[in-house]
Amino acid sequence: MSSTSPAKADRPLTLALDVGTSSVRAELYDAQARVLDGIEGRTRYQMTATPDGGVEIDADRLVAIICQTIDQCLQEARKSLPDLAPGEIAFVGYSNFWHAMLGVDQTGQAVTPLYNWSDTRSAALASQYGTDLGREWIHQQTGVVPHASYYPAKILWLRATRPEVFRQIARFVSIGEYLYGKLFGRLTCGVSMASGTGLFHPNRLDWNDEILAAIGIERDHLSPLAADGEGLHGLREELLERWPLLGEAQWLPAAGDGACSNIGSGCFSDRRIAINVGTSGAMRVCWPTEQAPIPEGLWSYRANHRYALIGGALSNGGDAYAWCAQTLTLPDQAEIERQLMDAPAAAHGLTVLPFFSGERSTGWHDTARAAFLGIGLGTRPIDLLQASLEAVCYRFAAIYERFTAMMDDQTQIIASGGAIVGSPAWTQMMADVIGVPVVASAVKEASSRGAAMLAMEALGGKHGFESFVTPTGERVEPNPARHQIYREERAKHESFYRLLIEKRPHPEEP
Repeated sequence: MSSTSPAKADRPLTLALDVGTSSVRAELYDAQARVLDGIEGRTRYQMTATPDGGVEIDADRLVAIICQTIDQCLQEARKSLPDLAPGEIAFVGYSNFWHAMLGVDQTGQAVTPLYNWSDTRSAALASQYGTDLGREWIHQQTGVVPHASYYPAKILWLRATRPEVFRQIARFVSIGEYLYGKLFGRLTCGVSMASGTGLFHPNRLDWNDEILAAIGIERDHLSPLAADGEGLHGLREELLERWPLLGEAQWLPAAGDGACSNIGSGCFSDRRIAINVGTSGAMRVCWPTEQAPIPEGLWSYRANHRYALIGGALSNGGDAYAWCAQTLTLPDQAEIERQLMDAPAAAHGLTVLPFFSGERSTGWHDTARAAFLGIGLGTRPIDLLQASLEAVCYRFAAIYERFTAMMDDQTQIIASGGAIVGSPAWTQMMADVIGVPVVASAVKEASSRGAAMLAMEALGGKHGFESFVTPTGERVEPNPARHQIYREERAKHESFYRLLIEKRPHPEEP
C-alpha cells in the first residue's frame, strides 16, 4: 500500500529506518502507514566473514552508512515534497536485526567490532554455558536457548579470548543503542532489542539478574531500559544542521526486525502467523499479552511492552532451493513450477534433513548438516528439489505445532519473502503440509512499515495497530488429501531428525 503525495490530512509523516545485515533502508510513511513512493534511501554493505567463523563490521562504519541513508531519504523528500516543513516528520521508527553486539568504553566509543548474530566463534562456550546452568532453566529465564547468536556466549568468548579488550568494555550494546548514543549522547535500550539479547526476562520486562550474575556482569554493563512509549529527541547540534527536517522528530528506540515484520504485515493477533522465507526462514506469532508462554524449542521476545512475539528461526529456507538449483540439473523456473505443481505429494520416497547451514529451531543444533535418505537409481533432480522444499515445510510445521496451544482455530499464515512468495508451488506445499490457509503478504517492506507503525502507535497517540489497513494478496487453501500424506511422511522425517539431535556432540567432544 502506497501514497504518492500525502495531503496535509495524511501528515505528520514518519521516517522508518530498516537496518538489515546487508543493507540499510530509510523510507517515509504517511499517517495511515502508507509508504511514499520514490522517497527512500538505500545503501548496501557487507560484513566481514573470518575463517574462524566470525561475522563482524566496524560499528562506526555502520553508523556512517545509516546516517548516509537518512541523508538520501531526506534529499528525495525535499525534491518530491517541496512544501514539507520542519515538524511534519514527527516520528522516527527503527527496525534493526536482533542479537548483534559490540562493546563500548566509558566514553561510549566502540572498542570492538559489531559481532553479528551469525558469528559462531562462541559456539563452544554457548554449549558449555547451557550445560553448566541447564538449557531449559536458561530458556525459561530468558526466552532463548543457549546459542552463539546471543550475548552471553559472545561475552564469555570476549572474556576468554580478548581479555585486554574485555577490560576496556564499560557496556555491551546493540548497534541501535550505539547509533542513538552518537545522535543524542545517550544510551538507551528498548525492550524489543533487549529481549533478543539472552540477558532479559521477557515476562518481567527487565534485565535478568540471575543470568547477569551467572556470566559475571552487572546491570551497569547494559543500557538503561526505555519506558513504555518513551522517545528520544534533541539531536546534537551538528545533526540539527544536517537534518533540519528531523529537528522536532521523536525517535523510538530500535525494535527487532522480526517484530517489526509481523506488525508491518498485519500479524499482530494470535489468529495470524507470519512466515518469512528468504535465504533463511522464520515463523512468528505476535499478540498483546503481559505473560507469554515460552514453548520448548522456540524463542520468546517482545515487540514492545504490550506485545509478545514467539517464534522459531530456520537457518535454511530459500538456500535449500538455491543449493538444488546450483548443484542439480534442473529445468528453467517456469518448468520447475509446473513439475512441482503436478507432482504427487512425497511420492519420490525420499527423506531430507535440510540443514545446509546448521539448525536452529527447534533443536538448535549448530553443526547439523543436510542429509538425503532413500536416493535410488530412479531418483531425479526434481525429486531432490521437491523433497528438500517439503522438508523445509516440515520444519515450519514443527514450529507451528508449538503454537497451537495458544492460537485460535481460525488461524491463517501470512507469507512473505521472495523465496516462497515467488514460488506458487512452494506456497501450496506449505499450506498442504501445515494444513492451514497461506495468504501472500501484499506489503513490500514489512519491517520498515512495522517500524513506522510502532513509532506512530507509541509516540503519536494511535490506538492500536488495527487502525492501519494492511493489504493482503492471494489466499491458498490446503488440500486435505495431500495434508494427510504429508502428516505420514513428516513422521518419517521426524524420526531421522530425532536421531540427528540425539547424536549432537557434547561441549567436551571435538
